[in-house]
Amino acid sequence: MSIAIAPPATGLLDAARGVAESAARHAAQADRTGALSPEVAAAVRQAGFARHLVPARYGGTEGTFSELTRAVAAVGEACAATAWFASLSAYSGRFASYLPTAGQDELWADGPDAVIATGLVPSGAATQTEGGWLVSGTWRYVSGITWSDWVLLCAPGPQGIADARFFALPASACRVEETWDSTGMRATASHSVIVPETFVPEHRSVPRTQVLAGPNLTSDAVCHNTSFRAVGTLTFVAPALGGALGALGSAVALLKHGRRTAAGDEGLARAAGRIDAARLLIERNAATADGADCTPALLARNERDAALAAELLVDAVGGLVRAAGTNGLSQAHPLERHWRDVVAAASHVALRFETAPAKNFADTLLA
Repeated sequence: MSIAIAPPATGLLDAARGVAESAARHAAQADRTGALSPEVAAAVRQAGFARHLVPARYGGTEGTFSELTRAVAAVGEACAATAWFASLSAYSGRFASYLPTAGQDELWADGPDAVIATGLVPSGAATQTEGGWLVSGTWRYVSGITWSDWVLLCAPGPQGIADARFFALPASACRVEETWDSTGMRATASHSVIVPETFVPEHRSVPRTQVLAGPNLTSDAVCHNTSFRAVGTLTFVAPALGGALGALGSAVALLKHGRRTAAGDEGLARAAGRIDAARLLIERNAATADGADCTPALLARNERDAALAAELLVDAVGGLVRAAGTNGLSQAHPLERHWRDVVAAASHVALRFETAPAKNFADTLLA
């Protein structure tokens, strides 16, 4: 199957700026209540995040990872939790593109803007039966479930993780248990999903190995034929970048109206430099993912750079809080919220050096 050239910009970045305006108005309330406002959730959908990686035959835009990364970061400057929801709604559409065509027909029967929430970690149980599977269990940390139309859940197969599969279910088939109570990223609705034994037809299921490997049996678009290792970290690090940029803007606003010190100037300069360095690494990762040929060395570099970028962003927002002084820790000021959000986002397992990134990169050098 030939791989198509990546498409031009879709306008998502411009639309994201409108989402950011809405998110900024509601960010403090979302942080207090632990939930996005209906206005903000609707703005994310209307902007085109959910359709960005949906196949064109359903009205999707089959966009680039570079454009998506910049759009997510733009939203994150206002509210990192909103950016998290926007990012995962986009990448979930990519996961669903691996389903058999009949399953995709169901998911996008009403158009490409269906919001899909994904449970990536294998959990629950799946038993094969005539015509499909019986699926049941509990999945934790299913971000955006409050606003989803469908859920895509990964469950071990008969032989365990080795033959795990993704299953697409209507959100109405699930019960949501509000278990998300994090210090940061409070409004992502990363709650638990409970599924009583439910029949899922074969055409709404796909092997996990197929989704992670990259080659897509139903699409030749670049965005559908890239290894999960090339793009998985972008999902989580782009909202953190946005939160750090928001923290920088908030710190500058505070320091403009406070007593200027040499320590404050140094802290601001170091933090801004770390954020710039992280952004360069993240945008290079996105550009690499937009290429048609990601070698094992490039995949390992992407994982390493995402983990390094996350560390830089955490260091940066910590430096901004120190530079701003006591005022920066006031719960009434956005800097404190951005700080918590970035630290929470960077704690995701995909962005931690001690998991896969360090070993995979070292393997490429020491082979």
